[in-house]
Amino acid sequence: MGLLGNELAFAHTLTPQERESVMALGHRKSYPADAHLLTEGDRSSHVVIIIQGWVTVSVVTDRGATRLILGLRGPGELLGEMAALDQHPRSATVRALGPIEAQVISGDAFRRFLALHPRVSGLVIRQLTGRLRSADQERSALASLTVLQRLAGRLVELSAVDPSGPSGRPYVPSAAGPSNGPATAGPVVQLAQDELAATIGATREAVAKALRLLRTQHIVRTGNRMVEILDPALLALLADGHQE
Repeated sequence: MGLLGNELAFAHTLTPQERESVMALGHRKSYPADAHLLTEGDRSSHVVIIIQGWVTVSVVTDRGATRLILGLRGPGELLGEMAALDQHPRSATVRALGPIEAQVISGDAFRRFLALHPRVSGLVIRQLTGRLRSADQERSALASLTVLQRLAGRLVELSAVDPSGPSGRPYVPSAAGPSNGPATAGPVVQLAQDELAATIGATREAVAKALRLLRTQHIVRTGNRMVEILDPALLALLADGHQE
């Protein structure tokens, strides 16, 4: 499974001149936490490049009762390119996890730029194919892995990245825990249980049950909107399907 993607963010693959030219096509916009930058089914065609902050990319499930988070996107990521290219309704909703700064570019301007810059056009195509492959892997995981395995794999993914890197992933290995609890020693994934559930296509109740099991085995510790990883090695074994 891959929620964050394995390749450099779009803006980080551009040359300084390309990046300056792309950014000049649009205007900077601020979004508050929980705002929708893009909405599934909408007919708009602009694209968004994240400058600061993190967003979720989600879709409504077939029954319409729950949402499935397909990705977490951060600084440098390009969003909305499918609707800009094919001018069909938006295929997903992009929601701000916190305050967001982004560059908003009209679909027409973006398409004209790609027509004049084939290298950048190739980068966009590469990003699209990578995300499609990741979506296929997610569907396979939903069909073949248990909730515990999917949750363990997601926690491993979110806690294994380097927060000191250029994109600043959405977790912190904190020396000080929540104000009402003891200090933390391991990496801390900062997502609520319903958000974790949406990242693995499970119900909140199923995730709560899996977290209880992980807590009883002293693999994780949970708090308000956080899961601390106490035993990363054992969590990784569970993610691979090796039951203890």
